[in-house]
Amino acid sequence: MALLPPPTHSLPPLTLTSLNPTTSLPSLSFLPPFASISLPSVRLPSHHHLSNRSLRFLPSASSSFAAVAAGAKPTVIVAEKLGEAGLALLREFANVDCAYDLSPEELCAKISLCDALIVRSGTKVTRDVLEASKGRLKVVGRAGVGIDNVDLLAATESGCLVVNAPTANTIAAAEHAIALLTAMSRNVAAADASLKAGKWQRNKYVGVSLVGKTLAVMGFGKVGSEVARRAKGLGLHVVAHDPYAPVDRARAVGVELLPFDDAISTADFISLHMPLTPTTNKLFNEETFAKVKKGVRIVNVARGGVIDEEALVRALDDGTVAQAALDVFTEEPPPRDSRLVQHENVTVTPHLGASTMEAQEGVAIEIAQAVIGALKGELAATAVNAPMVPSEVLSELSPYVTLAEKLGRLAVQLVSGGSGIKGVVKVVYTSSRDPDDLDTRLLRAMVIKGIVEPISSVFVNIVNADYVSKQRGLRLSEERIFLDGSPEIPLHSIQIHLSNVEARFASALSDAGDIRVEGRVKDGIPRLTMVGSLSVDVSLEGNVILCRQVDLPGMIGRVGSILGGKNVNVSFMSVARNAPRKQAIMAIGVDEEPEKETLQMIGEIPAIEEFVFLKL
Repeated sequence: MALLPPPTHSLPPLTLTSLNPTTSLPSLSFLPPFASISLPSVRLPSHHHLSNRSLRFLPSASSSFAAVAAGAKPTVIVAEKLGEAGLALLREFANVDCAYDLSPEELCAKISLCDALIVRSGTKVTRDVLEASKGRLKVVGRAGVGIDNVDLLAATESGCLVVNAPTANTIAAAEHAIALLTAMSRNVAAADASLKAGKWQRNKYVGVSLVGKTLAVMGFGKVGSEVARRAKGLGLHVVAHDPYAPVDRARAVGVELLPFDDAISTADFISLHMPLTPTTNKLFNEETFAKVKKGVRIVNVARGGVIDEEALVRALDDGTVAQAALDVFTEEPPPRDSRLVQHENVTVTPHLGASTMEAQEGVAIEIAQAVIGALKGELAATAVNAPMVPSEVLSELSPYVTLAEKLGRLAVQLVSGGSGIKGVVKVVYTSSRDPDDLDTRLLRAMVIKGIVEPISSVFVNIVNADYVSKQRGLRLSEERIFLDGSPEIPLHSIQIHLSNVEARFASALSDAGDIRVEGRVKDGIPRLTMVGSLSVDVSLEGNVILCRQVDLPGMIGRVGSILGGKNVNVSFMSVARNAPRKQAIMAIGVDEEPEKETLQMIGEIPAIEEFVFLKL
């Protein structure tokens, strides 16, 4: 297959101008001017016939915004108990109706009379609620982190912004993790119960010291890094695993970033601080426990679902895990007869990570400020759902939006675990259109979404993409390359370059040493067209196995036979090579995720030099 040289080798890049939200389109007034993000100019093409109003994230003509502009107070319903400091802020700006314990029917009856709704985790903001608001509800504030109780799709469709309060609980959660760590290591809960039962069992409750031991912090975000700081003060040696954490930030705390297996196999204590995503669901399972140090102790104040609870019980029974301290559970509250909760080597608390007076007040203030800002028409940094995008733009860019997200998702999976993304993420667009005739904000947001969401609980969209990337230390730049052709096609290709990273699949490295992937839309279907310096032709759907091999006869048949023998259905296969009988890359689409044994059999074929399995 002929090689396609990257367009950057033959075509000069177009200069991008920075967007100034205060002097460009009024419709962009909600975009924060983040200096670390290179933004394109976004003059829309005249053929779209779009008014400024059509691009506003929250319609300026709505009754609530018109009322605010005229000086009238909006109405906010607070459906669950909120700290007094937050209520005081709200009352300065709005009419506040504290209506607790509303039934779904009662909430639907009241919702058309309010401009904003604040809930915690107990109130369900369903499609019925949003439809009952008849378009008046413009902001839903979730006083906390999780938003499982809010129908995000329905909120977006109705033009309702959803904001949360993700930072105020950080210190409280970190302190609770340390409290569980120390209480577990010294058997505080069990000894307390024993003494209150009239027993004096000093020999039974001999603990273990923390000084000089190794703590693995799994997830080095806000909470994880605060736990690390406190643990070092207790004399622990701290390592961490987080595919996203910048090495410089970890080094500043005195923490060593390690690959997942290295972190868990060297730790005496493991503290979990990762979000619950499809990637982390039951991450700590039978296979994981087989890799830990015998007698490890585990703390979890993150999400219950990251641990396979049955596997943990077995690991506790056989001594693989000496003790566990748990604040969260897969099912909350857990069953009264839960073997895990009742296990003598387990310390439990009822999801108290954020339950301090200070944290509750902090959450109240944070959500009040976010809701007030949103009602003023400002962008809330904690927005979690997408704005309304003009249907004309969505229709044209729809396949390219999918392409951008999947290229980002693929690129981040090619980064070696533990190395993190430390350099610039460069997105290169080739297009026949004038640079001012293509708004790439949505595409850029989808690249960030693809890179961030597989290993984060953050919902990324055009509202918060730039903010999310800045918070995670990502530096994203965009480059446009003019390609002679029909301007009717918005884009000919999208490339993503990740620089200064270690690759899981060496063939994904370009001649410049960065991970490079390229994709195009063909017949409305996003396809992968380049990996590293080699051309491929792969549909970006399902799962893909990439193999680098010696170009020998029969290789396709051998790999296909292994997959067929394991009942793995192949959806497509593509081979790219640099010369006959030299090196080649084989891309195999599979409907199911092969078992590790199956992948190992493929890797054991002598002619295959490396391979990687990717979820798209």
